[in-house]
Order: sequence, then structure tokens, then C-alpha cells
Amino acid sequence: MSDDERAGGAADDAPEKPAGGRSSDADDKNADDKRSGDRKAGDRKAGDKKAGDRKAGDKKAGDDKKQAKDGKKQARDDKSRDDEGEDDDERSAEDEAEDEEDEREKERERAAGRFKAYTRDPLAEDQGEDGPTDLAAAARTRRATRLLFDVGRDLHRFDRSYFNNAHIGDINLRLGARRFGAGMRSGPVPEDELRRLRRAHVEPEGYVRLRSALRARRLLVLGAAPGTGRTSTALSLLDEVTTSAANGTGTGSGPDADPPVGSRVLRVDPDGGVRQLAASLDESRGGEGEEARAGVGYLLELSLTRPGALPPDEMDLDELAAALARCEAFAVIVVTVGSAANPLLAGRYGMICPPAPTEELLATRLRERLEEHAAGAGEDDTAPADLLARAERVADREEVRDAVGLEDLRPAEAEVFASLLAGHVLGDVSRDALLDGCRSLAAVQAQEWFAGVDRALTARPAEAERGDRNPGRSGTATLFHPVAFRIALAVLGGASHSAVAAAAHLLTWELSVQSDPDSTPARPLFCDDPEADRALSRAELTEGKVEVDGHEVPARLIWYRGSALPSAVLTELWDRHFPVRAPVVRWLRQLADDPRDQVWMRAAVAAGELCVRDFDHGYTELIRPLAEATTNRRLIFAATTLDQAAGHASHRKAVHRLIGDWSKKGTPSQRWSAAWALGYGNAAATMDDTLDALARIGVRDEGELVTVASHNVVRLLVLPDAAEVLTRMAEWTHHKREPYQDLGLAATVRLALTTVDELLMDPDSLGDDSDSPWADRGDWPVALALAAIRPELVEPMADLMWTALNTARSKDVAMDALEELLRSAVRKDGTEWTRPGLAELLPALATEEHDRRRLDWLLRRMMSDPEKPLPDADARDLWWLAVAPEERTRQDRPRQDRRRQEWPGPHRPHPDRPRQEWPRQDRTRRERTREEERHG
Repeated sequence: MSDDERAGGAADDAPEKPAGGRSSDADDKNADDKRSGDRKAGDRKAGDKKAGDRKAGDKKAGDDKKQAKDGKKQARDDKSRDDEGEDDDERSAEDEAEDEEDEREKERERAAGRFKAYTRDPLAEDQGEDGPTDLAAAARTRRATRLLFDVGRDLHRFDRSYFNNAHIGDINLRLGARRFGAGMRSGPVPEDELRRLRRAHVEPEGYVRLRSALRARRLLVLGAAPGTGRTSTALSLLDEVTTSAANGTGTGSGPDADPPVGSRVLRVDPDGGVRQLAASLDESRGGEGEEARAGVGYLLELSLTRPGALPPDEMDLDELAAALARCEAFAVIVVTVGSAANPLLAGRYGMICPPAPTEELLATRLRERLEEHAAGAGEDDTAPADLLARAERVADREEVRDAVGLEDLRPAEAEVFASLLAGHVLGDVSRDALLDGCRSLAAVQAQEWFAGVDRALTARPAEAERGDRNPGRSGTATLFHPVAFRIALAVLGGASHSAVAAAAHLLTWELSVQSDPDSTPARPLFCDDPEADRALSRAELTEGKVEVDGHEVPARLIWYRGSALPSAVLTELWDRHFPVRAPVVRWLRQLADDPRDQVWMRAAVAAGELCVRDFDHGYTELIRPLAEATTNRRLIFAATTLDQAAGHASHRKAVHRLIGDWSKKGTPSQRWSAAWALGYGNAAATMDDTLDALARIGVRDEGELVTVASHNVVRLLVLPDAAEVLTRMAEWTHHKREPYQDLGLAATVRLALTTVDELLMDPDSLGDDSDSPWADRGDWPVALALAAIRPELVEPMADLMWTALNTARSKDVAMDALEELLRSAVRKDGTEWTRPGLAELLPALATEEHDRRRLDWLLRRMMSDPEKPLPDADARDLWWLAVAPEERTRQDRPRQDRRRQEWPGPHRPHPDRPRQEWPRQDRTRRERTREEERHG
């Protein structure tokens, strides 16, 4: 039993309730220890540098005591020579008493060293003893990431992960993903389709420039992402130029122009390519088909993402343009933006097709639907204009916008959304059906992104049957990179573009190896196209900042243009493509080891969302292996994944039982992860259960995990049940067993050392636009922030700190923590920082004379600090905050008018003057409780 244990005798697992007031060391032995510790307080800074390393501290203490013991022995020998007649028994008893005193002194120093280790950062072992840790950055990252997986999104309210089609009233909605190769490959475009296109097509920005380029060059290579309306724009361009050419005019046809006789727009089979089209045009010259070819428009959609597909070169395009000019025809080649299409788009025929404006596109589609309904309705029905206004109001509702979850609607999505709105205002679509249909938009987009990506790899060519190496397999990396980028963006959305791109390349490698384990995939080095990645993934780049070793630096951040897309991508990935789980799990384990908090913390939150889809698989492949790891970062990863799963009602009880089992009978690594999960506040049914589990973890094996347990106790103080947490901390400090005392004392010191930013709170608590009182106190110590926000907690916090300051093994660390609190009153530029919190806490902490003497001694020590001297004015201001609380209520009086000169005692000590010791407390006062001092 340590010398710091309270009087009471045997250890007892049941905590004792405080008898009232503040506790201190009660027996005579502890009083002597207190005085001995006080005499050393002036020189404790040198010892603090070694106290974090337990073995080194013990060795140094042992060496110092050995020298002291040798000196005392020499003194006793000298005295024995002077007093030869002294009795040998008396000298032996004196030696034994001094040896016991030396041993007690060494044990006190070892206890202080151990306690200092209890208050270290939980990530210090991973990032170095004295190096900076990223707990605050990780907390901010988690808050930002959880906003991407808000409750009520795809993963939470879908009873199925995909839709095929639906027939609601008289509206037939095709919600299934489009299949590759399902459309018409070659032949004339029906006139009905062109007529509807003339009436409903919305021209994108720069449409006139595209039309002028097509007329001038006869050939246009149009680049855009799939689904952005590029094919509709190409058909509209060809319809206009061919109609005007047939009519002998140079203007566009418009929706009311008369179309030419016969089909003037043809689709061309992409398998033939550019050369075949040019050859067919030349073959028709001088024959019967030459007249038929004149004034015709050709649409050719090239797929350059298939393995072995090569884009046409500039000479092929020149040859086609010449053939078109000879036939007076036009052609538009549609390609997907990307590295393969870049040479085409950079040439003389290439142009980028901008997407159609979302608002105008939706209004046009909606007006079309309502006019179709009005045409078949009676005269008594509501006018289309009123229905349109009503539908627009429905579209502007917050619940509808959240259900859609897309910032920009593509043409096919606008069709579906307009049909849903029209059906709702006409009474054919209920509110729930409207919201479900809106949520399906992101799910359909995710299905299109992943449908049949590796279908081309399943068909082995004839060379493979003869035992030759499959030449198409070397292109797997290029094929998988777009989908890998979309997955990486769903997991790391909001991180820097470089972090997402690097993670995408890691996943590309894993997907390629999983697809063809017998071959080493080709790794293109200079094919990345950030603009193509952004366009193909519906992403946007914004200027922002990321944290590097605790410092913010500028960076380009990347996000999905739609809050529903991250959940939709992960749902599609996990529910419909089981073979991809293995490479994704390996990839997430790699991200767990990434030193950047913007990577590993985001990956942990996303892993929790994946586990919700299949907890058995997620626990077996991700949570349990990471919870058995040897690095603290991986343990936090597992805990964060469990907490994210606990945020879903369907998995909350399972997580509670799992964490309870780990806290009782788990391995040390599992108990470490359980402690961190408990700190989020969701891993147990009640706060009482949470604190019980943390106490079991903290006191087991003589406090082996008291460091992480105490840290997570402090994290609970930002929750509404903070009063219950403080009450339990007081019970621990009064407990008869030393591990319980250490847990309470360590949590008390952490309360003063931990900033609000380091607590992984809910995202709505510290947002820039949040009205929470925590929002503007991110860099405040938790104790001062609580004192300013919840004054009713000041008294219990002051009692806990008083106990830590008056306990031998914790007083040095507690005194350093109090010094940090005092120095945070004002910032370096002189502006106010935590002074309102200190104005609440200091008077409660210095209610008695010996408390004030301790504060006086600490302020003078801070003033005489050679490295960071505290200005006299600041010291006096802090003194009057503590001893004259009535002064701080008079806000109208300028601070400089207060009588700081009345602070008792001398001013800044002279540099050569020895440092004053903390005034010693007499034994009788230390043995009395605060109530006895007040009334005795």
C-alpha cells in the first residue's frame, strides 16, 4: 500500500461517499510526506523532465538517494569517532530509521513518476514521448466526417439498397441503372425523339460556340462525363445544323421549325470507329448514295475505357473531316473525359460539353409533365401555372432537398424528380413515396458507376486458350482507377485532393490484384487527370486548410457534389458487389496506419458505416483484428468504428454487449479499445454503466490502463451528465484502494490539461455556425470551459482540484496544470482568452488561507520564471480574480482602475534571490476538514 493512501485500512471495492468538504492526507505519515514534498516543490521542474519515463526516473532517484545515503553514512562515521562512548544499539536504531526514511522517499518519488505517466497523451506511445499528438485534429476530422453520414440517409431508411422501377398512378418511373450496350448502336434517330428534343432540350452554357464550331469544321469531338446530357446536346447540335443546311439557312431550327424530309441524324456503330465511317463516306461518292449522304449528321459514341481500346489520332480525324466536307455532312464524336480522351479534346476538333443548368432543366421537365396532364384534364382542374408554383414550393422543402442529396441534377435525374413532383401535386404520389423516390436518385447513380466495370475482363481472348498471357489484363489499373477514386472519395470526402488521390491509387492496386492475382498490374505514372476524376465522380474542389502536426496549412479539398452520394456509394459497394469486400478491407487496414488524421479518422467513420450493412463481416474482418493491434491508432480506429455502428438503433444493443464483455474479460488491447469507445458516450446504455465500465478498465492490473481510462472519463464531461461524472470522480478519489484514487486524480488533472478541441464531440457542438456555447471555446481547457458554461459545476471541480493539489503523488502534476490554467487567462497579443472561466473557478479554489498562500507562491514562481515570466499586471489580475470575486461583477469599471497594488507581499523577486518555498501547512489544519475550519 502506498504512502498516499487515506486512513481506513483494508482495501474495499465499494467506493466510499465523501464525508463533506475536500479530502486531504489525514495521517501523520502523510503529513510528513507532504512537508517533504513541499520542500522539493521549488525544484520540481528539473525532475518533471524525467518523471514521464518511469524507469529512468527511478534510476535517477535511486542514484541521488544512494549519494545522499553515502553522505549520511559518512556523517554518522564522523560522529561515531567523536562520540566513541555512544551505545551501539542506539546507532543501529538510528541507521534503521534513516534507511526506512530513505526507502519511503524513494517510493514517494516513484509514485509521483508513475502518476505523471498516467496523465500523458494516449497517443504519445505512437508519436513519441515529447512529440505532438493529433487528438485535436482527429476530433475535428471526426466531427466533419460524421456530417457526411447523417442519420436519415440511404444507409438508415432504405429497406432495400436498390430500385428497379415503379408505377405510381399514371406515372411510370424507370429507376433502374442503365445497362451498358442497351441502347441503339446504329441506325436513324426516330423523328419523335428529335421533335421532343427540340421542345424540351435545355441548352448548356457555351452551346452557341459548340454549334458554330460544328458548322465551321464539320466535325466536333465532344467530351463530358456520362449522364451529363452530352448525347442530348450532340443530337440537338446535329439536328440544328442538318435542318438549317436542308432548309438552306444558317440559323438553328428551333422547336417550331419544319424538319427536313427523311432522317437526317444517324447513330453510328462505335465498333467500326472513325476510319470505317470515313471510308463509308468516300465509297458513297459518285454513287447512288451520295445525294442521300448530303446534309446528314452522324453521332458516334466512342468507349475508350475498355482494355486495348485506342483513341483515333489526329490524322484519322482530319481524314473524316475531309470526307464530311466532300459530302456536306456533319459528325459529332462523343467521348468520356479522362486521360485516354485528353489528346482528342486537346486537338483542333475537341471541345468540352458543359452540363445543363439544374434549375432550368428541372423547371422545363416539370412544366412538360404538368402540361401533358392539363392536355387530358377537364376545364375544372387547376391551371398548370398554379400546379407548377406548388411543385416548386414542394421542391424547396428542406426534407425534399435532403432526400435528393444532389447539388446538380443530371437530365435523367431531372426526369425522375419532375415526375415525382408532378405526381405529388396531382395527388398520385404520397409524401413517403416522394421521399423514397428522391433518395433513389443517388442510389441509381452509384449503380451506374459500378455496373459491369470489369465485364470486359471476363472474356478471355483466343491467345489465352493457347496458354499465352492475356494482353488485356495489364490494363486493369487504368480500368479500375475511376471506381477506386469514387470509393476513396466516399470514404475520405473533405480531405485534401492529394490524400484522396493517393488512397485511390492504393485501392486501384488492391482491386487489380484481386481481379488478376497471377499478374502484376500495370501502374500508369503520368495518366492522372484531376479534372477528369472530378467530372467522372461528380466532385468539386474547394480551397481550404488541413492540419499538419497541429498547424493549419492551405490545401485543395475535394467533396462529392451531393451529401447523399457517400452513403449511396458505400451501400452499393457493400450490398451488391461482395467480391470487392476483400480488397476494400485490406485497403482500410492500410488507411488505419496512415499518420494523417484526415485519412485514418475518416476511414474509421466510413468503416463503421460499412459494418452497419453487415456487422458480422465487419466485426470479423475489421473491428476485431484492429482491436488486437499493438498501436494505439489502430485501437482508436476500432473504437471509432464501433461508435459509428452504435449510432444506429439496430446495432446499439449489440455494441453495448460487446463493449461490456471487453471491459470485463477482454485482452488489454480490447480493454483499451473499449475505454476509448466508452468515451464517445454511446457504448453503454446509461452514464452509470459507462462509468462502471471505465472504472473496471482503469483499476484492473494495478492501473495498467488508467491513462486511457482517465482520458475518456474527461471526454464524458462535455455531455449533459457532467455532474454525474464529477460525482463519480469524487467517489474514486475517496476510495480506499489506490488504483481507484489514481483514476480519480488522473482524471482531475486531465480536466485541467485537456482542451475542448481534443474531445471527440458530436459534429453539431463545435461547428462554425453552431449556437452551442462550446463553439467558440475549442482551445479552452475543459475545466475553464465548464466553469464558464455551467457554473453549477464549479464547486465539485474545485474540490477535485484541491484534492489533487493536496495529495503527495499528484501535487506536482496538479500544480503544473494549475499553472497552465493561469497562463491561459489572456493570449499573447493581450486579448482575453479564458479569463471568464478563471473568474468562476479561482474563487472556489482559494477559499481558505493556505489555499491563497499556495496561489500566492505559484504566482510569484511564475513571475520569476526565466523562460516565461508572468507580467506583474497579469499576476495581480489573477490574484484579485481569486480573492476579490465581487470585483469581477462590476463590468463597467476599467480593469486598470482596480487596486492591484494592494496584492500583499513583495514584487518580482530579485534574480539572485533564492526562490521562496510554498508555505507549509501546519498539521492540525491539514487534519481538519473545511467545515471544521469554518465553524471551529
